[in-house]
Amino acid sequence: MIPDGLREIFRTLKETVSPASDLGSLASALPKASSLPSFRSLAKFALGSLQIGLGPSGRRASVAPACSNPQLSCRNTTAVVDTCCFNAPGGQLLLTQFWDASPATGPSDSWTIHGLWPDHCDGTYDASCDPNRQYSNISEIIQHYGRQDLLDFMDKYWKDYQGCDASLWEHEWNKHGTCISTLSPSCYSDYVPQEEVVDFFYRAVQLFKGLDTYQILAAAGVVPSTSNVYTSQQIQDVISAATGHTVTIGCRHGHFNEVWYHFNVRGSVRSGEFVATEPDGTKSTCPATGIRYPPKSGPPPACSRRPPVRTPTATPTTSHPAPSGTGTPFSGKGFLNVETGGSLHGCIISNGKWYSTGTCATFTATTSGSNFTLSSRKGKCAITNDALTCNPTISAATIFSESNGYLTTDGNSAFYANAVAKRWTQQTVYTIPEHPTVLKISWQEA
Repeated sequence: MIPDGLREIFRTLKETVSPASDLGSLASALPKASSLPSFRSLAKFALGSLQIGLGPSGRRASVAPACSNPQLSCRNTTAVVDTCCFNAPGGQLLLTQFWDASPATGPSDSWTIHGLWPDHCDGTYDASCDPNRQYSNISEIIQHYGRQDLLDFMDKYWKDYQGCDASLWEHEWNKHGTCISTLSPSCYSDYVPQEEVVDFFYRAVQLFKGLDTYQILAAAGVVPSTSNVYTSQQIQDVISAATGHTVTIGCRHGHFNEVWYHFNVRGSVRSGEFVATEPDGTKSTCPATGIRYPPKSGPPPACSRRPPVRTPTATPTTSHPAPSGTGTPFSGKGFLNVETGGSLHGCIISNGKWYSTGTCATFTATTSGSNFTLSSRKGKCAITNDALTCNPTISAATIFSESNGYLTTDGNSAFYANAVAKRWTQQTVYTIPEHPTVLKISWQEA
């Protein structure tokens, strides 16, 4: 039996509030009678009920799984088998925000979304977990589900520093979204293809709306400046005072440009409760002192990459859209993707090393007879001392070949590293098997 007070809340919400409303909108719509249950105690339940019926898509949505007494991810005391109600193995969710000052990316008074990443509870993570759900038409999927408002918000706040927003969205879903267990198609009753894609972006946006990094910092006097410098502890103290937990902060060349907020989730990512928590390991990369936080300046970036191949229609069907094609292997400009353990995992960056975080470097493949050479913005690429390197001191580039879509040297398409690349750790790529991690390198047309 639903109490009369709760029934009145649901009636009011149904008449006045859309599924995309924030909690402030919900609170303003509630009846004021003192006899009603408190909003604090019922808001999560009421909002969750709305999502079950309508879903973030605004269209008919599959019913979310009934999770009876779900456990908090990374805090369970017993093994949990139902990964539709428990995020595993990626149990710590990271909402990552960037501050790209030059070129100016996004509004001058706001950080931007980078992604929603499912980490294992020990700080390791999986990537690109389902090749059958690698999509290159994120915008069309979101539009089909009637969420132009979501797409408009992403156009403004989910930005790529090179101006290639659609490519960033594809990367974030394909690499990270496919690894969230509670967004698996099997977790949806009466599943409609690609609806989990909308849920992923909707949830990330809702978290971002509640974590205004710019305003949190500005309220404490930490503002973009061409002259001020800050300490790592100062930034951490400000953010932790507002959120109750330490975050991960990142710097590039001493410039403050990343904040990662860490959550465990009780229930599914789609409709569960995000609970702020401490980082799953030591990851901050800022120096202790002398940190600069520059204002955004210059014109916004313009994407120079070729637009990805789109499916002929924006309408999802019972089959998945094909991922964008790779074009002619190792021809023109493209990216060097790394595969290890049967999955895509990062790429080769401009110095020739393997990296799993950030934007992949653009390489140029130049025909040399029936084979080709490679170069990046760092210079020509060569195998030097059994390792792949690209730098301006190389006078003679190595001539590579291709076999079954993979980069090959001396007839061998296997490369090696000392370990799997992790977020901030670059790995040298070797051609000799004395190194334990085996990898292959494939081409993706830019």
